[in-house]
Amino acid sequence: MNALARLASFSQRVIAALESLQPLALLAARLYIAHVFFLSGLTKIRDWDITLALFTDEYQVPLLPPGVAAALGTGGELVLPVLLALGLAGRFAAAGLFVVNAVAVISLREIAAAALQQHVLWGSLLVALVLWGSGRWSIDRLVAPRWFARPSYTGAARV
Repeated sequence: MNALARLASFSQRVIAALESLQPLALLAARLYIAHVFFLSGLTKIRDWDITLALFTDEYQVPLLPPGVAAALGTGGELVLPVLLALGLAGRFAAAGLFVVNAVAVISLREIAAAALQQHVLWGSLLVALVLWGSGRWSIDRLVAPRWFARPSYTGAARV
């Protein structure tokens, strides 16, 4: 076996090993994002008067009255993370949380650099979940496995 063939064989083994970690990585991303947003939603319902005051005075959500924005944002932060953690309608949940995240950044008058970096990280993970779905370890995969069959690098169907 020449050096090029050994290198190609090694490369294929490395790719296979990395791909075997994909379900774990997607699950970790789902659980991390779900945790962050769910805790934020719990904070908002814990003291609704303060939440309404924040949406009235601090957050400038475009096109929505403060009360409606508070209710929609809080509802999204409580329902969508549960769906995402379970991997049930995972792409929908990730897309919804991406919108919540983007509106949070847009609606703040001022945002600290560190806070902006957190929102960028969350947005990046959410985009990955929208693109690749919830992964093998999800209810989506159990409910409708045919929806999640994708061609692999070799062109064969992978489920």
